[in-house]
Amino acid sequence: MGNRFICMTKKENGRNGIGSRSKRMERSKRRSLLEEELLHRQALSMAIQQHQLSQRFESSVSRRIGSTTSRRRTDLSESSLPNSKQLPEFLESIKTKKFILVHGEGFGAWCWYKTIALLEETGLLPTAIDLTGSGIDLTDTKDVTTLADYSKPLINYLENLPEDEKVILVGHSIGGSCVSYALELFPQKIAKAVFLCATMISDGQRPFDVFAEELGSVELFMKESKFLIYGNGKEKPPTGFMFEKEQMHGLYFNQSPAKDVALAMVSMRPIPLGPIMEKLSLTPEKYGTSHRFYVQTLDDHALSPDVQEKLVRVNPPEGVFKIKGSDHCPFFSKPQSLHKILVEVAQIP
Repeated sequence: MGNRFICMTKKENGRNGIGSRSKRMERSKRRSLLEEELLHRQALSMAIQQHQLSQRFESSVSRRIGSTTSRRRTDLSESSLPNSKQLPEFLESIKTKKFILVHGEGFGAWCWYKTIALLEETGLLPTAIDLTGSGIDLTDTKDVTTLADYSKPLINYLENLPEDEKVILVGHSIGGSCVSYALELFPQKIAKAVFLCATMISDGQRPFDVFAEELGSVELFMKESKFLIYGNGKEKPPTGFMFEKEQMHGLYFNQSPAKDVALAMVSMRPIPLGPIMEKLSLTPEKYGTSHRFYVQTLDDHALSPDVQEKLVRVNPPEGVFKIKGSDHCPFFSKPQSLHKILVEVAQIP
């Protein structure tokens, strides 16, 4: 009887231990979900405020969000992040800790909220920039006529960067053209450039050319597209365009969480037409000396995997990374995978 009692006590203790661990894990999971929910609510609140401001004011405002070798193809399973004990040593091995995040067409600095949080947790220094006429920069789309206009907040940031500092640029979608433009102007200030399912165009090419398979030829698009905006009147050339919500959902967010899609729907701005129709001049002496990396998204409906593969084949970067199951917005659909790639790029000598 006594032996049986002892055995039962041990089992009960075992169960209690397992139960205790299970409860701790559940509490930790709930805390993590609550933190993510709070972060998302803050981003959504900011986006709604931006949307309301854009309806009320026409003045220009610019703001940044966030803290101030051989070609390779990498599978994400090979990427790993340091634990907290390894963090100081890990950061010492990284020469350039500043990331400048450049959004794509219609988006704003708000779209990087998950990436900013993850990079900061790793000890890196992300800054997201609103391009002209995007996010809370309230410049009217019709006044953004050139790539220089569109890229001005990024160029201003790089101009004011101390001489002894370098940054890693990350450009999403058409934001990749702004990154290419910056590489041509400030190759000495940019340690690396990451093109995230982006328009990594060649010399003499227009950003629009990359999307020609999805949108048709320039002539056809300008003549027949129902998404065009005529900011200077119907009798004059179109100044921008914006997809309807249904089209945006299918093109950009086919794998993104519903909450992030809701955030995007109240935050997206019209896309200025002039910058994406401009041919870019890129030289071997400047742009050609840059360290470029490309991130392919393999379930992308806006810029197909085949088009992305063609981009890296025609204009080869130093490294190519691939994210499985990601739509055109990996900062929403696969934030952890994107984060691992950015950390890996930062560690490349």
